[in-house]
Amino acid sequence: MELPKAYDHNQVEDKISRLWEKGGFFKGRITRGQKPFIITLPPPNVTGNLHAGHAMYVIEDIIIRQQRMAGKPSLWLPGFDHASIAVEYLVSKQIKKEGKRKREVGRKEFLKRAKVFAANSRKNIKRQLRKLGFSLDWSREAYTMDKVRSEAVKAAFNNLYKKGLIYQGEYIVNWCPACRTAISDLENEYEEEEGKLYYMKYGPFVLATTRPETKFGDTAVAVHPQDERYQSWIGKEFVYESLIGPKKMRVVADEAVDREFGTGVLKVTPGHDQTDFEIGQRHNLPTIKVIDENGRLTSVAGKFAGLKILEARNLVVEELRTRGDLIKTETITHSVGHCQRCHATTEPLISKQWFVKTQPLAKKAIEAVKSGKIKIIPKYFEKTYFHWLKNIKDWCISRQLWWGHKIPLKGVDDTLDTWFSSSLWPISVFGWPKNTNDLKYFYPTDIRETGYDILFFWVIREIMMCLEMTGKVPFKTVYLHGLVRDQQGRKFSKTAGIGFDPLDMTAKYGTDALRISLVYGNAAGADLKIGEDKIKAMRNFTNKIWNAARFILATPNNAEPNAEQRGSISANQRLNQRKSAGSNDKWILKELDKTIKETNNLFEKHGYGQAAELLYQFFWKKFCDKYIESTKDRRKQAQPILLYVLATSLKLLHPFMPFITEEIYQKLPLKNKKKSLSIESWP
Repeated sequence: MELPKAYDHNQVEDKISRLWEKGGFFKGRITRGQKPFIITLPPPNVTGNLHAGHAMYVIEDIIIRQQRMAGKPSLWLPGFDHASIAVEYLVSKQIKKEGKRKREVGRKEFLKRAKVFAANSRKNIKRQLRKLGFSLDWSREAYTMDKVRSEAVKAAFNNLYKKGLIYQGEYIVNWCPACRTAISDLENEYEEEEGKLYYMKYGPFVLATTRPETKFGDTAVAVHPQDERYQSWIGKEFVYESLIGPKKMRVVADEAVDREFGTGVLKVTPGHDQTDFEIGQRHNLPTIKVIDENGRLTSVAGKFAGLKILEARNLVVEELRTRGDLIKTETITHSVGHCQRCHATTEPLISKQWFVKTQPLAKKAIEAVKSGKIKIIPKYFEKTYFHWLKNIKDWCISRQLWWGHKIPLKGVDDTLDTWFSSSLWPISVFGWPKNTNDLKYFYPTDIRETGYDILFFWVIREIMMCLEMTGKVPFKTVYLHGLVRDQQGRKFSKTAGIGFDPLDMTAKYGTDALRISLVYGNAAGADLKIGEDKIKAMRNFTNKIWNAARFILATPNNAEPNAEQRGSISANQRLNQRKSAGSNDKWILKELDKTIKETNNLFEKHGYGQAAELLYQFFWKKFCDKYIESTKDRRKQAQPILLYVLATSLKLLHPFMPFITEEIYQKLPLKNKKKSLSIESWP
């Protein structure tokens, strides 16, 4: 059973994947009388390819493989998200390359193209997930736009609507003038940009603004209630000569005003700024829409109507300068929102949309964590969780898109926010709203493992929605990993050329090397710095494992191994062996026992990165460098222990490095060997 001289992942990985697939080892089955362990995969968007963030699914694979080996009926359920705005943007981009526009193509043809695009993406991503060795049950693949999930979306919407928790109203939203839709906070990415701060006369005041073109929508000026400079003005009115005629303004006091910004006086434009909108709500100020959905000024701007935002800004500034109302201009750096998809500058504006009343749902979500029904790891994220839920605003669930779930009301053309269907994922994948056998057996799930950056955007919504629909929490534990960054600490970005494609690394160094490098030494909630050097170092570790196994499997004198040599050593046999073993033998067995105990302890505490580090150190430093070296002059006597420690180490390493461990396991001369290491007994 000798191994080839060198480990070649290209010759191993596809072969091992076929072994797992054919064996059906990852299928989640209902086993009466046994408590299952369940994870639902955070569904990747059907946008073409996986990225480095998706490679962090490795944490879930580590968890599920260990639980499966520990003997629990285990299910890791895969699926995909239809990604409304992302797919709409990408398909629109394809159409634009043909010299056409979305509306020229028409809704029917556009949706046909979107379905083809999504189907191809699913096929491609599915192949990539398999390539990374993820032990998913593909017989249960779900999709947020398939028939079962669509029924769940309709049922949830109708449930909330009948309870009066869904309403239509005007509210400030993030609006993308290019995509022509409202977008979520997650899809509105802020970037630092150089801009101008304009100081201008405003009746009896001088105030500073970065957006003078919105002044036609001002309905008050605000000052801080404790700002001594403006106490005499609070509650009074004044008239000033605007660029389109005289205008009466009220002075209000509000704690949202930053006394240190500019002159401490804020022009309040409720229709085009979140803070201003909230001030307007508190002081019953009228809301004026001065910028429309196309990013142009409305008729309220008088002679400036119809101009694009930047064009209007330049003309307004020039006229203020001509009139002597522009005091000074400063260059500043400030955060500006951009659409995550098309990168257009977003506009906060008042829009008539559909909303979910979140306060009643948030109370239940807060109680779920306070009561201990849901545990958040690391615990310090509880503070963020409670802060967001206590300050939550109503959820805008409508989008002005063609691709997605249509709002199930007559005469409404809008689609639902993608997060609406994603929030139902833990129940919809098991057939809810029907009370299926799967739902009864597999729900609630055990763990939601995801990046801390979507705790609010997705995890909190899952908790709120699933609690409201079922009365049960969707999962018992929330494990949050950090962001993947390059060695300089920069967030991975394909467009900026930062980072790497995970599949490029698997092709170069092997999947196992990438997998363990993504978790090695890393803790929950901590950002991960990773570069090619770390992956290369872990490739060296795979070679170390291979060479150690190759040495051990080269049985002395080609003798047929006996039962003990086969590694199937019972507790009594091991005890007897220790009595007759030399000091080095006793030492490595003791170190192995200690490693098993510490590894199990770390798994219980969700210390997966520390467990990887512990196993690496044990195998390389203790087993290879010390023990194996000490046996080279007494191979035959040490062979049973060599085989036992190797077999046990492979079990411990398997969740982290499934391909190389499975390949070696298949060559081991073990008694009562299983068909796959993936279903072996966990130490």
